[in-house]
Amino acid sequence: MRKWVFALSVVLAFSVFAAACSSGKSGGDKKVLRAGSTGQSFPNSYKEGDKLVGFDVEVLETIAANLGYTVEWVNSDFSGLMGQLETGKIDTVANVVAVTAERKEKFDFTVPYSYAGVTIVTHVDNTDINTLEDLKGKTVAGVLGSQNVKNLEKYDPEIKVRTYENRDGAQNDVLNKRVEGYVQSKANLIAEINRKNLPLKFVGDPFHYEDVAFPFRKTEENKKLIEQINAEIEKLRADGTLKKLSEKYFYGEDVTTKVE
Repeated sequence: MRKWVFALSVVLAFSVFAAACSSGKSGGDKKVLRAGSTGQSFPNSYKEGDKLVGFDVEVLETIAANLGYTVEWVNSDFSGLMGQLETGKIDTVANVVAVTAERKEKFDFTVPYSYAGVTIVTHVDNTDINTLEDLKGKTVAGVLGSQNVKNLEKYDPEIKVRTYENRDGAQNDVLNKRVEGYVQSKANLIAEINRKNLPLKFVGDPFHYEDVAFPFRKTEENKKLIEQINAEIEKLRADGTLKKLSEKYFYGEDVTTKVE
């Protein structure tokens, strides 16, 4: 009988311990925000060693910390992230998600935390390419699923578009002169060119401007969360934090002020 009681006590003690460990792992009362980011989108989301950093990453983590959330990051290509958001595998995406009419049919967005001017760069050796008109009939690289590609296709159907899974692939092909251009937001391109001293030049001014915000699935719970995040974004804008983060990652450029 004593052996049986002792064995039962051990089992119960182990069960309590396991439950406590499980609770700690799941967070118990800890609030978790599952966020997607490519980890390959300098300077918005990229890796320094094993650590995920970048403008969009730090903005979301600052907001989450202020609201008592811990961010759990999921890395994938951009189109994969948007698919995971749609199916509820993640809560939001922090990777230069442009606010569009099409996306607003599927998702609710926070207020914008940055603004993107979409433009094109070409290799400096392409002396015959200086305006967008010069790119008619030529091939421009872009990221699969990005709004930059869709904006370019709408702007000029005569410009051919070749898509890639990530920015590195698209950028490398224009650097190696396999395509004549690369479409991306101007601030991102400025950061990339400065970081690596890339032999790229801008082809004219941005041909399109868009708001960048955090998308969420359309649920009542998310509407309340969006209201909280909106309030934090406005606080960060008012106290200058957004601008400081922008200048930190975009080599002095302020992407948090809308260009009229």
